[in-house]
Amino acid sequence: MNAENSLETMKDMGTKTMDKLTELAELNMKTLGKMADGHKKVVDFMMEQTKEQMKLASEVKGFDELIKKQGELAKKTSERLLEESKEGMRVASEVREDYRNFVQEGMNLLSNKVRKTTNM
Repeated sequence: MNAENSLETMKDMGTKTMDKLTELAELNMKTLGKMADGHKKVVDFMMEQTKEQMKLASEVKGFDELIKKQGELAKKTSERLLEESKEGMRVASEVREDYRNFVQEGMNLLSNKVRKTTNM
């Protein structure tokens, strides 16, 4: 391998590294967006539940009725939070696959470049 080939190889690897870093940044932003959307949904839901609690406290006529309605509200809340947890796990699995594919592509690119470089 001569100096010109070495420089060309270094240039090519630098370019591909920058491309991969850009791809990683885009993947990170996509992941952050998905996570933020999920968190926003949960926070919105909890705010609605807080409003429901306040409404309940002002409308009920007795302690027994308050306890009963709070139990119903707690059941509804826990069911929804369970659904959101399952969705979070689904998103995490999807994101894991995205990152796994990213790393695999990078390793394949590097392996091919090393093979090509050592065969020159």
